[in-house]
Amino acid sequence: MSWQPSPLEEKRLEKLTHLQDAGIEPYPLRVSRTHTSAEALTSFDEATPITVTVAGRLLSMRDMGKTVFAHIGDGHGRIQLFLRRDEVGEESHRIFRKLLDLGDFVQATGELFQTRSGEVSVRVSAWRLLSKAISPLPVVKEQEVDGELVRYSAFADVEERYRQRYADLAVNPEVREVFRTRAKLISAMRRFMDESGFLEVETPILQPLYGGAAARPFTTYHNQLKQELYLRISFELYLKRLLVGGIERVYEIGRDFRNEGVSFKHNPEFTQMEFYAAYWDYNDVMVHTENMLAYIAQELTGSTTITYQERQINLAPPWNRISMREAILEFTGIDYANYTDAESLAQAIQRMGQERGVATQTPPNASWGKLIDGLLGDFVEPNLIQPTFITQYPRDISPLAKAIPNDPLHVERFEFFIAGMEMGNAFTELNDPIDQRQRFEMLQEMYGADEEESNPIDEDYLRAMRYGMPPNGGFGTGVDRLTMLFTDKTTIREVLLFPHLRERDS
Repeated sequence: MSWQPSPLEEKRLEKLTHLQDAGIEPYPLRVSRTHTSAEALTSFDEATPITVTVAGRLLSMRDMGKTVFAHIGDGHGRIQLFLRRDEVGEESHRIFRKLLDLGDFVQATGELFQTRSGEVSVRVSAWRLLSKAISPLPVVKEQEVDGELVRYSAFADVEERYRQRYADLAVNPEVREVFRTRAKLISAMRRFMDESGFLEVETPILQPLYGGAAARPFTTYHNQLKQELYLRISFELYLKRLLVGGIERVYEIGRDFRNEGVSFKHNPEFTQMEFYAAYWDYNDVMVHTENMLAYIAQELTGSTTITYQERQINLAPPWNRISMREAILEFTGIDYANYTDAESLAQAIQRMGQERGVATQTPPNASWGKLIDGLLGDFVEPNLIQPTFITQYPRDISPLAKAIPNDPLHVERFEFFIAGMEMGNAFTELNDPIDQRQRFEMLQEMYGADEEESNPIDEDYLRAMRYGMPPNGGFGTGVDRLTMLFTDKTTIREVLLFPHLRERDS
């Protein structure tokens, strides 16, 4: 649908025409900023006059007749402009008052001074329009309460905030801060990995086969090659190929894509960090994980203790470690080792639900391991507030992990949980190519046509393994969920600049 200007936009378009008629270019080529707002404020000295040129979006305007007080904001803060008719000229003063609107970008030059109220301001001697805003930004109301500036009614429609993130960022400084924190988190993570001797690499996003996770892929087609391709669901199989090639510690931070449902912690595309380290096992990976999260917390907050949803969470090592069997027994009363097939375990889960008066879902044809994983998600995960490693996962849902010696049911795998959310996954990685093929074939037989579980057998990966893969530990974590944790957000949409949303009509 083409754009139809609203009445407010029509008025702004009229002002645009008047500006052009007055010989003012509303979108000039050049800007001559000398100071950001923050630099201007810190450079003020009553004893030493200083002239600055600042630029930013017009946030407020108070017209006092011969004098105009206005605030502009840039990426570093805000500063007040003070315009007097006899200092900028009558025509320039009239245009500023009558033809500018909140949301316009302006440049202002003048000497810094302090108003009677004590606010450092620019006494404007000249100004220029940098960009005329045609659409008004959502209304923002501010009120000073006990000396604090309180903002409200700033784009209250949550879904529209996600759809128009540009407007959300423009009117909500706290939203901009979320994404600054996200960037700092990734930088701290990268710094920790680099200093730990890992090499950052990039692996294909478009892949001829998908694998490394249980997820349905997005499919596309390469016209020139006449080849069906998939957006990757994991980095794993490519990163482990690099271990074969002699790169002993390797990691990647990038996008994965999974064609599955959306929720408060799922988006079809998301940012993942995966690493693989030769000669490590999952015990080494646990130590590295807790040290990395403690390091990130210290870098972001100056402490290893953070607050999430009014709960204090201590990220300092060591974290709690508990096996999956022990955890499920503690929170459900079910010792799944007593039920070694899916049918008997499903019956035990249903009995437990009836006894507790809670709904229990046991999907038809779910494997033994999937039932156990469901118990973990439903009954254990919400209780894991402090950082916790859940270890020793069922073999049938962990096709890339080494088996625990003398234990036919479990593998050396952990997931870690913080604030009731699963944050990452790790294995002592399988490096036996014969066993790996058998695991792949077992899964294909088990899941058959189930697109969400079945992966094609990657013959090239198996070939790489046959050249010899060193023993190694591997790890993956969702950067978006970590960002939720460090910014105290309860939905992934708050930490993605442009989250995927349903069509408006649906």
